[in-house]
Amino acid sequence: MPRTYQHLFFDLDNTLWDFGTNCALTLTMLHEKHQLDPQRIPLDAFIKKYREVNDTLWHGFHKGTVTKEEIRSQRFTLTFHHFKEHTIPAGIDEEFLQICPAQGHVYPGTHEVLDYLQNKGYVLHIITNGFKETQHIKISTSGLQKYFAEVIETEDCGFKKPDLRIFEYAFKKSGASPSESLMIGDDYEADIVGGMNAGMDQVFLNHHRISAPAAPSYEIFSIKELLHFL
Repeated sequence: MPRTYQHLFFDLDNTLWDFGTNCALTLTMLHEKHQLDPQRIPLDAFIKKYREVNDTLWHGFHKGTVTKEEIRSQRFTLTFHHFKEHTIPAGIDEEFLQICPAQGHVYPGTHEVLDYLQNKGYVLHIITNGFKETQHIKISTSGLQKYFAEVIETEDCGFKKPDLRIFEYAFKKSGASPSESLMIGDDYEADIVGGMNAGMDQVFLNHHRISAPAAPSYEIFSIKELLHFL
């Protein structure tokens, strides 16, 4: 290994916390609660379209072209419009924000990997672009809080990945340096390009096996593969 790592910085959503599973469970509850017509809005199609819309809006958020408020106001509106429904159930986004973070599913092997890394003496941190009011709930309900020395959030410092300044803030808060740090995440632009710009080595958790524009330091396809080299 080219560097001796001491500080490991993890993304949260879709890296440790299983957004896909937790989101699907939440949308299933909301579909039932609001008695959505399964002929007009089939559950599987509802979940799929919401994920597509949400992912697109979050991509814009990382790029700085979409605001937090626009994510919240548009993701259900655009999803229902896809099904030609223009009356959105009142309060559904607020309900989503209450229910989804309380779902505690993480990717298989997450706790075992974090236990191993902590026992090996690595100092673990989170850097997340997620919203402050939900991220701590996710970390708590999934039992992740015991692992992490620092949780770095975009709303704490005013910058979001891949902006270099959130990484500089993370280094200052954690006492880490780029040369001894490793960024681990699933979002190529936010996590991998961000880590590159910050002078860190990176681990690309490539769930969808996309072709990366530039090779990261390491590429894995499940969180368990961290144990192959750490």
